[in-house]
Amino acid sequence: MIGPTLYGTRGLRASQAARLGNENLVLMTRQLRFLLTTVVVIAATAALPAANWPQWRGLDGQGISAEKDLPAEWAPTRNVAWKTALPGYGQSQPIGWGSSIFLTADVEGGPAPADHKAPVHMLEGQPFVHPDSVGIDKLHAMKVLALDLVSGAVLWERTAYEGTVFDHIHRRASYASPTMVTDGTTVVAYFGPEGLYGYDVDGNLKWKADVGKFPLLGLGTGTSPVLFENLVIIQRDENEGKQSLLLAYDINTGKQVWQTPRTVEASWSTPVLVTAAGRSELVTNGNQLIVSYDPKTGKELWRTKGVESNAIHTPLVGHGLVILTAGYPVKKVIAIRPGGSGDITGTDRIAWQYDRGTGYVISPILYGDYVYLISDKGIISCLDAKTGEVKYEGGRVPVPATFMASPIAVDGKLLLTSVDGDTYVIKAGPVHEVLATNSIGEPAASTPSISQGRILVRGAKNLYCIKSS
Repeated sequence: MIGPTLYGTRGLRASQAARLGNENLVLMTRQLRFLLTTVVVIAATAALPAANWPQWRGLDGQGISAEKDLPAEWAPTRNVAWKTALPGYGQSQPIGWGSSIFLTADVEGGPAPADHKAPVHMLEGQPFVHPDSVGIDKLHAMKVLALDLVSGAVLWERTAYEGTVFDHIHRRASYASPTMVTDGTTVVAYFGPEGLYGYDVDGNLKWKADVGKFPLLGLGTGTSPVLFENLVIIQRDENEGKQSLLLAYDINTGKQVWQTPRTVEASWSTPVLVTAAGRSELVTNGNQLIVSYDPKTGKELWRTKGVESNAIHTPLVGHGLVILTAGYPVKKVIAIRPGGSGDITGTDRIAWQYDRGTGYVISPILYGDYVYLISDKGIISCLDAKTGEVKYEGGRVPVPATFMASPIAVDGKLLLTSVDGDTYVIKAGPVHEVLATNSIGEPAASTPSISQGRILVRGAKNLYCIKSS
């Protein structure tokens, strides 16, 4: 309808236009504007390589980009295409689809009502208060933003939630820690107990869903939503595991499709999708248990003994294995052959294990033939992904640094960003070599992303777009 109608308006005479009703004329004008806008967007996008970053750690949740010829060096005055100030604070990774970027932020407001308190946390049957818990005494506004990838201009900003928050967060965390997910039509933001929200790409709210109120030891929500076909899946674990759930929602309507109870204590890990034995599996990391589910139904497929630590890291996938890791209080790496059934603990489904080198928050990365483990201080260990054989240990960055962001990989290189905002470019392979050190000039706790030929680095106050000059 749009094409023929617009074609007809080009030669419309004044006398003919006058005979049209005002509503039809306004409609045609809007259609013309829509078409012209679409042409501009398509033209801009056509000049970009077709590579999206639609969720936490990219297309398959592994932090790997297939793009080439990205800059390996940058500084505040070099290879920075633009920087855009962001409201409040957030640690969610920017995601990209076409010529748009989406991310979340938390804006702290005034004091919360004096009688508003955090839930009582129980750990091993005893009340527990984490010494670094903060946030409950303030009002908060949870923001969702869209930016133009080419210019950095803010396309729209929406407030998904505003008011008191259910629980504390860690002082180094954010109420905007989970990364968004998109299928190119709907963009979904997750704020833990403050809800799940679906927007269209123009910023119109399509739906919102209540995932329930669940305590996480006063440390905040860390897991990000995962997209499987038309389902948005969330690993919603809580303090003692009595009300832990795996939840699936229809991305188009926000309607809950299934939920599966889990007897797994608090976790902050994002699950991954694996293809094995001719089926799809959703593999979840956990303290007590590592469990695989059918992502279509939530039915459990197999389980094994967990990482016996705080489950924060995202599992790795490659070479017919799924590799689960943790770094505190126990350092653990467990390589599993998916495709099994029932309890696989102690069977040959466990390919290999390793007990050193992992950090607390940082997820490792599997790139090519090797798994790279990174400690909180940026010390790197390289293992053969198939066997667990150590290729090197003790690889270091040039200066002492602390890390919270997870590494990403592109074009034979690893990018590792410190809390100081320095990104170290490490040569991938069995020999450790630092190729470059790049700074954005401000602190950073968010994992970088790559979309349409650009590296996106989120600092404490700004989003930076890195592109070859």
